[in-house]
Amino acid sequence: MGANKPSIPKGTRDFLPAEMQKRNFIFNTIKEVFQRYGYLPIETPAMENLTTLLGKYGEEGDRLLFKILNSGDYFSKVKNRDEENLISGKLTSLISEKGLRYDLTVPFARFVVQHRNDISFPFKRYQIQPVWRADRPQKGRYREFFQCDADVIGSNSLLNEVELVLIIDEVFTKLGIDTVICINNRKILYGIAEVIGEPEKVVDITIAIDKIEKIGLEKVNEELAQKGLSSEAIEKLQPIITLKGILKEKFPKLMEILRDSEIGMKGIEETMTVLRHLKDLDLKNKWRLDLTLARGLNYYTGAIIEVKAENASIGSICGGGRYDDLTGIFGLPDVSGVGISFGADRIYDVMTEKNLFPNKSVSSTQLMFVNFGIEEEKYCLPLLAKVRKAGINAEIFPDQAKMKKQMAYANNKEIAFVVLVGADEMKSGKLTLKNMQTGEQYKLTILEIIDKIGSVSS
Repeated sequence: MGANKPSIPKGTRDFLPAEMQKRNFIFNTIKEVFQRYGYLPIETPAMENLTTLLGKYGEEGDRLLFKILNSGDYFSKVKNRDEENLISGKLTSLISEKGLRYDLTVPFARFVVQHRNDISFPFKRYQIQPVWRADRPQKGRYREFFQCDADVIGSNSLLNEVELVLIIDEVFTKLGIDTVICINNRKILYGIAEVIGEPEKVVDITIAIDKIEKIGLEKVNEELAQKGLSSEAIEKLQPIITLKGILKEKFPKLMEILRDSEIGMKGIEETMTVLRHLKDLDLKNKWRLDLTLARGLNYYTGAIIEVKAENASIGSICGGGRYDDLTGIFGLPDVSGVGISFGADRIYDVMTEKNLFPNKSVSSTQLMFVNFGIEEEKYCLPLLAKVRKAGINAEIFPDQAKMKKQMAYANNKEIAFVVLVGADEMKSGKLTLKNMQTGEQYKLTILEIIDKIGSVSS
């Protein structure tokens, strides 16, 4: 073999069965909760037309799109090959019309506009599929990864925000992760920029204050000064970003600060409505108003949500928010939506770090029939069918191999029980069941075996 050992592209991964079972545990938990709240599944293609994707994620996003070469003789369209049309941007449009999707949100906006006559609004959808980014791979950052999104589109109601927080709470409770759900509103951030007299610098302000946990207040203030904020504006900002106290105290102070900003007051009103509902709903995870929360800025216009795992080395594991005009980019203006996205890979890392996966999900097979020969095989196959019909995962060792090899196979797969069927067992109908953990053996009929394993695994 030597030098020709096969490999996969940087930033992608193979998942072994044990990892897949854990990943599926996460996906299935999330899916179950989405469905309980009335969300319906959709899928969109891995590739989209570049016209759909380009210009939707800002300059950085355009750079990180994986582009697909046109099939056939893609180079034939390139005339005057040595002239200026070989500049990368121009060349791309000549040789590539498609790209891999960068997220699930923009394809969803395209989907809604394209199928607006086939779906009823408000439309609640969930989507669990991989996305691709031509990023520099590093720890926790991959070029191919899964997103688990739920969105409601075509409704302005704040009940949607409340329900999404309930979904977050239920998912993380089921997965056993203690989290803090941080909530803010982009309108409050606009209001803050307005009252300190720097409305056109709202993006710079939010990007800077979003880093307060990472770099501290002093560094945030330095960054604001570098972005051209006056020292007076920075001064005015201090009491806002360091606003402490419980909600009852925060809101009056905020209203006082933002009283001259119409958009800021609207943001406070929306946030108070959501938080009042949450107060009555007995959430299992902590939640709080966090004025330094800004999130990716391009399309959020209202509530923003970010979830962090408590006492874990990994940052945000879920986030989302309200966007007022996502479908406008495809010619269907004024359709408001709100959505959240669970970071499955990060959730996996947190659960691994905290040892939260249930042991049961590791092995898929609960029972294995040992293979003693042709006669025994013939006898065991109908029994195997019966066991599977009863909902027990079972298999027979396919080869008449040495007992040691068959037992090693069962141990490696962490199979809990093994059935031994030889001449005596075939005669009496009482089979030998071996518990692989304790080594205990029992003589039981096939129905008794089904009962015993069924009660152990339920």
